[in-house]
Amino acid sequence: MYKKLLDHYDSSLTKNGVDGERLASRLDALSKIGLTEDNGSRRISFSPEEQQAKDLVKGWMEEAGLTVTQDGAANVIGRLGGSSSSKTIMAGSHLDSVPNGGHFDGPLGVLAALEVAQAWKDSGFHPEKSYEVIIFTDEEGSRFNSGLTGSQAMTGQWSEEQKSSLTDAVGRTFTSVLKDNNLSFQTFHEAERDFSDIEAFVEVHIEQGKRLEKENLPTGIVEGIAGPSWLNISFHGNAGHAGNTPMDDREDALIAAGQFISAVENLPPLISPSSVATVGKLDVKPNGVNVIPGEVYLTVDVRDIHEETRDKLRDSVLLLAEKIAEKRRIQVDTKEVMYVQPVQVTQNMQQKAGRAAEEVLGKKPFFLPSGAGHDAMMIGRKTDVAMLFTRSKDGISHSPEEWSSLDDCVQTVHVLKKLIESLSYVK
Repeated sequence: MYKKLLDHYDSSLTKNGVDGERLASRLDALSKIGLTEDNGSRRISFSPEEQQAKDLVKGWMEEAGLTVTQDGAANVIGRLGGSSSSKTIMAGSHLDSVPNGGHFDGPLGVLAALEVAQAWKDSGFHPEKSYEVIIFTDEEGSRFNSGLTGSQAMTGQWSEEQKSSLTDAVGRTFTSVLKDNNLSFQTFHEAERDFSDIEAFVEVHIEQGKRLEKENLPTGIVEGIAGPSWLNISFHGNAGHAGNTPMDDREDALIAAGQFISAVENLPPLISPSSVATVGKLDVKPNGVNVIPGEVYLTVDVRDIHEETRDKLRDSVLLLAEKIAEKRRIQVDTKEVMYVQPVQVTQNMQQKAGRAAEEVLGKKPFFLPSGAGHDAMMIGRKTDVAMLFTRSKDGISHSPEEWSSLDDCVQTVHVLKKLIESLSYVK
Protein backbone atom coordinates (compact mmCIF):
# COMPACT_ATOMS: atom_id res chain seq x y z
CA MET A 1 0.00 0.00 0.00
CA TYR A 2 2.85 2.37 0.85
CA LYS A 3 4.39 2.09 -2.63
CA LYS A 4 1.02 2.49 -4.35
CA LEU A 5 0.29 5.63 -2.35
CA LEU A 6 3.63 7.18 -3.27
CA ASP A 7 3.62 6.14 -6.95
CA HIS A 8 2.00 9.36 -8.18
CA TYR A 9 2.44 11.58 -5.13
CA ASP A 10 3.15 15.26 -5.71
CA SER A 11 5.99 15.81 -3.23
CA SER A 12 5.44 19.59 -3.33
CA LEU A 13 2.43 18.92 -1.07
CA THR A 14 4.85 18.02 1.73
CA LYS A 15 5.16 21.43 3.38
CA ASN A 16 4.30 23.46 6.49
CA GLY A 17 5.18 20.44 8.64
CA VAL A 18 2.74 18.10 6.87
CA ASP A 19 4.60 15.07 5.50
CA GLY A 20 2.91 12.95 2.82
CA GLU A 21 5.41 10.10 3.13
CA ARG A 22 4.78 9.90 6.87
CA LEU A 23 1.02 9.79 6.30
CA ALA A 24 1.46 7.05 3.70
CA SER A 25 3.70 5.05 6.01
CA ARG A 26 1.17 5.23 8.84
CA LEU A 27 -1.79 4.32 6.62
CA ASP A 28 0.27 1.36 5.42
CA ALA A 29 1.16 0.26 8.96
CA LEU A 30 -2.49 0.33 10.05
CA SER A 31 -3.58 -1.56 6.93
CA LYS A 32 -1.49 -4.55 8.03
CA ILE A 33 -3.43 -4.94 11.27
CA GLY A 34 -6.36 -7.24 10.60
CA LEU A 35 -5.42 -7.65 6.92
CA THR A 36 -7.82 -10.04 5.14
CA GLU A 37 -7.14 -12.49 2.30
CA ASP A 38 -8.82 -10.00 -0.04
CA ASN A 39 -6.38 -7.27 1.10
CA GLY A 40 -9.09 -5.60 3.13
CA SER A 41 -9.38 -4.63 6.79
CA ARG A 42 -10.94 -6.65 9.58
CA ARG A 43 -10.76 -4.76 12.87
CA ILE A 44 -14.06 -5.50 14.55
CA SER A 45 -14.98 -3.46 17.61
CA PHE A 46 -13.51 -4.55 20.95
CA SER A 47 -11.24 -7.01 19.14
CA PRO A 48 -7.49 -7.46 19.68
CA GLU A 49 -6.98 -5.95 16.22
CA GLU A 50 -8.86 -2.76 17.07
CA GLN A 51 -6.84 -2.36 20.26
CA GLN A 52 -3.57 -3.16 18.47
CA ALA A 53 -4.30 -0.37 16.00
CA LYS A 54 -5.09 2.00 18.86
CA ASP A 55 -1.85 1.10 20.64
CA LEU A 56 0.15 1.77 17.48
CA VAL A 57 -1.40 5.23 17.10
CA LYS A 58 -0.85 5.92 20.80
CA GLY A 59 2.88 5.66 20.16
CA TRP A 60 2.63 8.10 17.27
CA MET A 61 0.61 10.45 19.47
CA GLU A 62 3.39 10.46 22.03
CA GLU A 63 5.93 11.16 19.26
CA ALA A 64 3.85 14.22 18.37
CA GLY A 65 4.07 15.49 21.94
CA LEU A 66 0.55 14.55 23.01
CA THR A 67 -0.42 13.29 26.45
CA VAL A 68 -2.29 10.03 25.83
CA THR A 69 -5.14 8.47 27.81
CA GLN A 70 -7.75 5.78 27.15
CA ASP A 71 -11.14 6.28 28.75
CA GLY A 72 -13.74 3.86 30.13
CA ALA A 73 -15.23 3.23 26.68
CA ALA A 74 -11.76 2.54 25.21
CA ASN A 75 -11.74 5.88 23.38
CA VAL A 76 -8.17 7.12 22.96
CA ILE A 77 -7.47 10.81 23.63
CA GLY A 78 -4.18 12.49 22.73
CA ARG A 79 -4.05 15.98 24.25
CA LEU A 80 -1.87 19.03 23.63
CA GLY A 81 -2.45 21.76 26.20
CA GLY A 82 -3.13 25.24 24.85
CA SER A 83 -0.88 28.19 25.55
CA SER A 84 -3.47 30.76 26.63
CA SER A 85 -7.03 29.38 26.71
CA SER A 86 -9.11 26.88 28.64
CA LYS A 87 -11.04 25.95 25.49
CA THR A 88 -10.39 22.77 23.50
CA ILE A 89 -10.64 21.86 19.82
CA MET A 90 -11.10 18.16 19.05
CA ALA A 91 -10.50 16.19 15.85
CA GLY A 92 -10.42 12.51 15.00
CA SER A 93 -12.38 9.46 13.86
CA HIS A 94 -12.22 5.68 14.38
CA LEU A 95 -10.01 2.65 13.63
CA ASP A 96 -12.54 -0.22 13.68
CA SER A 97 -13.78 -1.57 10.36
CA VAL A 98 -16.50 -3.64 8.78
CA PRO A 99 -15.57 -7.34 8.38
CA ASN A 100 -13.81 -6.90 5.01
CA GLY A 101 -13.52 -3.16 4.65
CA GLY A 102 -11.03 -0.71 3.22
CA HIS A 103 -7.99 1.03 4.65
CA PHE A 104 -9.17 4.67 4.62
CA ASP A 105 -12.61 4.67 6.29
CA GLY A 106 -11.75 5.84 9.81
CA PRO A 107 -7.94 5.68 9.79
CA LEU A 108 -7.64 8.68 7.46
CA GLY A 109 -9.59 10.84 9.92
CA VAL A 110 -7.46 9.73 12.86
CA LEU A 111 -4.15 10.15 11.04
CA ALA A 112 -5.17 13.50 9.52
CA ALA A 113 -5.90 14.85 13.00
CA LEU A 114 -2.61 13.42 14.27
CA GLU A 115 -0.67 14.86 11.32
CA VAL A 116 -1.79 18.34 12.35
CA ALA A 117 -0.26 17.84 15.81
CA GLN A 118 2.91 16.32 14.34
CA ALA A 119 3.22 19.20 11.87
CA TRP A 120 2.97 21.68 14.73
CA LYS A 121 5.69 19.92 16.66
CA ASP A 122 7.98 19.72 13.63
CA SER A 123 7.45 23.40 12.78
CA GLY A 124 7.56 24.70 16.36
CA PHE A 125 3.95 25.94 16.43
CA HIS A 126 1.88 25.81 19.63
CA PRO A 127 -1.90 26.48 19.58
CA GLU A 128 -3.51 28.95 21.95
CA LYS A 129 -6.39 26.56 22.64
CA SER A 130 -5.89 22.95 23.67
CA TYR A 131 -6.07 20.32 20.95
CA GLU A 132 -7.23 16.71 21.26
CA VAL A 133 -6.88 13.89 18.75
CA ILE A 134 -9.62 11.31 19.36
CA ILE A 135 -9.92 7.65 18.36
CA PHE A 136 -13.52 6.59 18.94
CA THR A 137 -14.42 2.99 19.72
CA ASP A 138 -16.83 0.95 17.58
CA GLU A 139 -18.04 3.55 15.11
CA GLU A 140 -19.01 1.00 12.44
CA GLY A 141 -21.28 -1.14 14.61
CA SER A 142 -20.51 -4.29 12.62
CA ARG A 143 -20.22 -6.54 15.64
CA PHE A 144 -23.48 -5.66 17.39
CA ASN A 145 -25.40 -3.87 14.61
CA SER A 146 -25.26 -0.75 16.78
CA GLY A 147 -22.44 1.69 16.11
CA LEU A 148 -21.15 5.08 17.32
CA THR A 149 -20.52 3.39 20.66
CA GLY A 150 -17.48 5.39 21.76
CA SER A 151 -18.95 8.77 20.88
CA GLN A 152 -22.24 7.80 22.54
CA ALA A 153 -20.33 7.01 25.74
CA MET A 154 -18.34 10.25 25.59
CA THR A 155 -21.53 12.30 25.19
CA GLY A 156 -23.73 10.21 27.49
CA GLN A 157 -26.18 9.39 24.68
CA TRP A 158 -26.75 5.67 25.38
CA SER A 159 -28.80 3.41 27.62
CA GLU A 160 -27.85 0.31 29.58
CA GLU A 161 -31.13 -1.34 28.57
CA GLN A 162 -30.39 -1.00 24.86
CA LYS A 163 -26.75 -2.07 25.16
CA SER A 164 -27.69 -5.04 27.39
CA SER A 165 -29.90 -6.42 24.61
CA LEU A 166 -27.05 -6.62 22.08
CA THR A 167 -25.37 -9.86 21.01
CA ASP A 168 -22.82 -10.52 18.28
CA ALA A 169 -22.88 -13.14 15.52
CA VAL A 170 -21.53 -15.88 17.80
CA GLY A 171 -23.93 -15.12 20.65
CA ARG A 172 -21.58 -13.08 22.84
CA THR A 173 -23.40 -10.36 24.73
CA PHE A 174 -22.25 -6.76 24.72
CA THR A 175 -21.79 -6.99 28.49
CA SER A 176 -19.51 -10.03 28.29
CA VAL A 177 -17.42 -8.48 25.53
CA LEU A 178 -16.94 -5.37 27.67
CA LYS A 179 -15.80 -7.57 30.55
CA ASP A 180 -13.24 -9.28 28.31
CA ASN A 181 -11.81 -5.82 27.61
CA ASN A 182 -11.73 -4.81 31.29
CA LEU A 183 -14.67 -2.48 30.68
CA SER A 184 -18.17 -2.26 32.11
CA PHE A 185 -21.27 -0.11 32.08
CA GLN A 186 -19.76 1.69 35.06
CA THR A 187 -16.62 2.61 33.09
CA PHE A 188 -18.88 3.67 30.19
CA HIS A 189 -20.65 6.11 32.48
CA GLU A 190 -17.27 7.39 33.67
CA ALA A 191 -16.29 8.09 30.03
CA GLU A 192 -18.95 10.82 29.72
CA ARG A 193 -17.37 14.25 29.41
CA ASP A 194 -18.34 17.77 30.28
CA PHE A 195 -18.44 19.58 26.93
CA SER A 196 -18.56 23.08 28.37
CA ASP A 197 -14.90 23.63 27.44
CA ILE A 198 -15.06 21.79 24.09
CA GLU A 199 -15.45 24.51 21.47
CA ALA A 200 -15.59 22.38 18.32
CA PHE A 201 -14.98 18.94 16.83
CA VAL A 202 -13.74 18.36 13.28
CA GLU A 203 -13.81 14.99 11.51
CA VAL A 204 -12.08 14.07 8.28
CA HIS A 205 -13.60 11.14 6.40
CA ILE A 206 -13.58 9.68 2.93
CA GLU A 207 -16.67 10.74 1.01
CA GLN A 208 -17.98 7.23 0.24
CA GLY A 209 -19.64 8.69 -2.83
CA LYS A 210 -18.87 10.23 -6.23
CA ARG A 211 -19.75 13.92 -5.88
CA LEU A 212 -16.16 15.11 -5.34
CA GLU A 213 -14.93 12.88 -8.12
CA LYS A 214 -17.47 14.40 -10.50
CA GLU A 215 -16.41 17.89 -9.40
CA ASN A 216 -12.72 16.93 -9.74
CA LEU A 217 -12.00 18.15 -6.21
CA PRO A 218 -9.85 16.53 -3.50
CA THR A 219 -11.81 17.90 -0.55
CA GLY A 220 -15.37 18.93 0.22
CA ILE A 221 -17.19 20.62 3.10
CA VAL A 222 -20.05 18.73 4.74
CA GLU A 223 -23.30 20.67 5.23
CA GLY A 224 -24.96 18.20 7.56
CA ILE A 225 -25.16 14.54 8.53
CA ALA A 226 -28.31 12.70 7.55
CA GLY A 227 -30.43 10.99 10.18
CA PRO A 228 -32.18 7.78 9.10
CA SER A 229 -35.81 6.80 9.51
CA TRP A 230 -36.29 3.06 8.98
CA LEU A 231 -39.76 1.89 8.00
CA ASN A 232 -40.91 -1.72 8.19
CA ILE A 233 -43.65 -2.20 5.60
CA SER A 234 -45.58 -5.43 5.06
CA PHE A 235 -48.03 -6.13 2.24
CA HIS A 236 -50.62 -8.86 2.95
CA GLY A 237 -52.46 -10.44 0.04
CA ASN A 238 -53.56 -14.04 -0.52
CA ALA A 239 -51.32 -16.91 -1.53
CA GLY A 240 -52.74 -19.05 -4.32
CA HIS A 241 -51.87 -21.57 -6.99
CA ALA A 242 -49.90 -19.97 -9.81
CA GLY A 243 -51.70 -22.06 -12.43
CA ASN A 244 -55.29 -22.15 -11.21
CA THR A 245 -55.78 -18.52 -10.14
CA PRO A 246 -56.83 -16.21 -13.01
CA MET A 247 -54.84 -13.01 -13.43
CA ASP A 248 -57.90 -10.87 -12.71
CA ASP A 249 -58.63 -12.66 -9.42
CA ARG A 250 -55.32 -12.34 -7.62
CA GLU A 251 -54.24 -10.51 -4.48
CA ASP A 252 -50.52 -10.66 -5.17
CA ALA A 253 -48.50 -9.02 -2.40
CA LEU A 254 -45.29 -9.04 -4.44
CA ILE A 255 -46.86 -7.12 -7.34
CA ALA A 256 -47.90 -4.44 -4.86
CA ALA A 257 -44.46 -4.42 -3.28
CA GLY A 258 -42.83 -4.22 -6.70
CA GLN A 259 -44.93 -1.22 -7.70
CA PHE A 260 -44.11 0.39 -4.38
CA ILE A 261 -40.36 -0.18 -4.68
CA SER A 262 -40.34 1.15 -8.24
CA ALA A 263 -42.20 4.30 -7.19
CA VAL A 264 -40.15 5.02 -4.04
CA GLU A 265 -37.11 6.21 -6.01
CA ASN A 266 -39.20 8.97 -7.60
CA LEU A 267 -40.13 10.59 -4.26
CA PRO A 268 -36.84 12.08 -2.91
CA PRO A 269 -36.23 14.48 -5.85
CA LEU A 270 -39.71 15.92 -5.32
CA ILE A 271 -38.92 16.84 -1.72
CA SER A 272 -35.24 17.69 -1.21
CA PRO A 273 -31.98 17.48 -3.21
CA SER A 274 -30.27 15.92 -0.18
CA SER A 275 -32.92 13.29 0.62
CA VAL A 276 -32.68 9.61 -0.32
CA ALA A 277 -34.83 6.51 0.10
CA THR A 278 -33.68 2.91 -0.27
CA VAL A 279 -35.39 -0.47 -0.15
CA GLY A 280 -32.54 -2.79 0.75
CA LYS A 281 -34.27 -5.72 2.44
CA LEU A 282 -37.09 -7.89 1.11
CA ASP A 283 -38.73 -11.08 2.42
CA VAL A 284 -41.33 -12.87 0.30
CA LYS A 285 -43.66 -15.57 1.62
CA PRO A 286 -44.26 -18.38 0.92
CA ASN A 287 -41.49 -17.80 -1.66
CA GLY A 288 -42.39 -20.72 -3.92
CA VAL A 289 -41.96 -20.89 -7.68
CA ASN A 290 -45.57 -21.91 -8.30
CA VAL A 291 -47.23 -19.92 -5.50
CA ILE A 292 -48.67 -16.42 -5.72
CA PRO A 293 -46.88 -14.39 -3.03
CA GLY A 294 -49.21 -13.83 -0.10
CA GLU A 295 -46.96 -11.67 2.08
CA VAL A 296 -44.03 -9.35 1.49
CA TYR A 297 -41.98 -7.71 4.24
CA LEU A 298 -39.57 -4.91 3.35
CA THR A 299 -37.64 -2.08 4.97
CA VAL A 300 -37.26 1.44 3.61
CA ASP A 301 -34.27 3.55 4.71
CA VAL A 302 -35.23 7.25 4.46
CA ARG A 303 -32.55 9.90 5.05
CA ASP A 304 -31.95 13.62 4.79
CA ILE A 305 -29.74 16.17 6.52
CA HIS A 306 -32.85 18.27 7.27
CA GLU A 307 -35.34 16.78 9.73
CA GLU A 308 -38.36 18.56 8.25
CA THR A 309 -37.83 17.28 4.71
CA ARG A 310 -36.74 13.85 5.95
CA ASP A 311 -40.03 13.53 7.83
CA LYS A 312 -41.96 14.80 4.81
CA LEU A 313 -40.32 12.12 2.68
CA ARG A 314 -41.09 9.48 5.30
CA ASP A 315 -44.75 10.48 5.30
CA SER A 316 -44.83 10.38 1.49
CA VAL A 317 -43.38 6.86 1.50
CA LEU A 318 -46.03 5.69 3.98
CA LEU A 319 -48.84 7.32 1.96
CA LEU A 320 -47.55 5.65 -1.20
CA ALA A 321 -47.69 2.23 0.44
CA GLU A 322 -51.27 2.81 1.55
CA LYS A 323 -52.42 4.00 -1.89
CA ILE A 324 -50.87 1.03 -3.69
CA ALA A 325 -52.31 -1.44 -1.19
CA GLU A 326 -55.77 0.08 -1.61
CA LYS A 327 -55.55 -0.06 -5.38
CA ARG A 328 -54.39 -3.69 -5.33
CA ARG A 329 -57.10 -4.63 -2.77
CA ILE A 330 -54.65 -5.89 -0.19
CA GLN A 331 -53.67 -4.91 3.36
CA VAL A 332 -50.54 -2.98 4.35
CA ASP A 333 -48.98 -2.52 7.79
CA THR A 334 -46.28 0.05 8.56
CA LYS A 335 -44.03 0.73 11.51
CA GLU A 336 -41.17 3.15 12.04
CA VAL A 337 -38.40 1.17 13.77
CA MET A 338 -35.61 3.77 13.80
CA TYR A 339 -35.66 7.55 14.08
CA VAL A 340 -32.37 9.44 14.34
CA GLN A 341 -32.25 13.22 14.23
CA PRO A 342 -30.01 14.69 11.52
CA VAL A 343 -27.15 16.92 12.62
CA GLN A 344 -26.63 20.28 10.95
CA VAL A 345 -23.24 21.88 10.53
CA THR A 346 -23.76 25.52 11.45
CA GLN A 347 -23.30 28.17 8.78
CA ASN A 348 -20.44 29.60 10.83
CA MET A 349 -18.56 26.29 10.83
CA GLN A 350 -19.31 25.69 7.16
CA GLN A 351 -17.95 29.13 6.31
CA LYS A 352 -14.78 28.61 8.34
CA ALA A 353 -14.19 25.24 6.73
CA GLY A 354 -14.95 26.72 3.31
CA ARG A 355 -12.44 29.54 3.80
CA ALA A 356 -9.78 27.03 4.85
CA ALA A 357 -10.46 24.92 1.77
CA GLU A 358 -10.38 27.91 -0.55
CA GLU A 359 -7.06 29.13 0.89
CA VAL A 360 -5.44 25.72 0.55
CA LEU A 361 -6.93 24.55 -2.75
CA GLY A 362 -7.27 27.89 -4.50
CA LYS A 363 -10.77 26.95 -5.62
CA LYS A 364 -14.30 27.78 -4.59
CA PRO A 365 -15.30 25.40 -1.79
CA PHE A 366 -17.72 22.61 -2.61
CA PHE A 367 -20.45 21.79 -0.08
CA LEU A 368 -22.17 18.42 0.10
CA PRO A 369 -24.32 16.37 2.50
CA SER A 370 -23.22 13.28 4.37
CA GLY A 371 -25.68 10.45 3.85
CA ALA A 372 -23.80 8.13 6.21
CA GLY A 373 -23.60 8.37 9.98
CA HIS A 374 -20.38 9.44 11.73
CA ASP A 375 -19.17 10.07 15.28
CA ALA A 376 -19.63 13.77 14.52
CA MET A 377 -23.40 13.09 14.78
CA MET A 378 -23.07 12.32 18.49
CA ILE A 379 -20.54 15.07 19.21
CA GLY A 380 -22.63 17.54 17.20
CA ARG A 381 -25.38 17.35 19.81
CA LYS A 382 -22.96 18.72 22.40
CA THR A 383 -20.83 21.25 20.51
CA ASP A 384 -20.16 22.72 17.07
CA VAL A 385 -18.86 20.27 14.47
CA ALA A 386 -17.38 20.38 11.01
CA MET A 387 -16.60 17.59 8.58
CA LEU A 388 -14.21 17.45 5.65
CA PHE A 389 -14.66 14.80 2.97
CA THR A 390 -11.80 13.39 0.91
CA ARG A 391 -12.47 12.21 -2.65
CA SER A 392 -13.19 8.47 -2.95
CA LYS A 393 -12.13 6.66 -6.12
CA ASP A 394 -15.32 5.49 -7.90
CA GLY A 395 -17.22 6.21 -4.69
CA ILE A 396 -16.27 2.78 -3.32
CA SER A 397 -16.31 2.23 0.44
CA HIS A 398 -16.55 -0.64 2.95
CA SER A 399 -14.59 -2.73 0.47
CA PRO A 400 -10.96 -3.72 -0.10
CA GLU A 401 -11.24 -1.64 -3.30
CA GLU A 402 -11.71 1.55 -1.26
CA TRP A 403 -9.10 4.12 -2.29
CA SER A 404 -8.18 7.79 -1.97
CA SER A 405 -5.02 9.13 -3.56
CA LEU A 406 -2.23 10.38 -1.30
CA ASP A 407 -2.45 13.79 -3.02
CA ASP A 408 -6.11 14.06 -2.01
CA CYS A 409 -5.42 12.86 1.53
CA VAL A 410 -2.56 15.31 2.07
CA GLN A 411 -4.50 18.25 0.63
CA THR A 412 -7.33 17.42 3.03
CA VAL A 413 -4.81 17.43 5.90
CA HIS A 414 -3.70 20.93 4.86
CA VAL A 415 -7.33 22.08 4.88
CA LEU A 416 -7.85 20.49 8.29
CA LYS A 417 -4.69 22.13 9.65
CA LYS A 418 -5.76 25.54 8.34
CA LEU A 419 -9.24 25.08 9.86
CA ILE A 420 -7.95 23.86 13.24
CA GLU A 421 -5.52 26.75 13.44
CA SER A 422 -8.28 29.26 12.71
CA LEU A 423 -10.45 27.68 15.40
CA SER A 424 -7.55 27.59 17.86
CA TYR A 425 -6.82 31.29 17.61
CA VAL A 426 -8.01 33.36 20.58
CA LYS A 427 -9.50 36.62 19.33
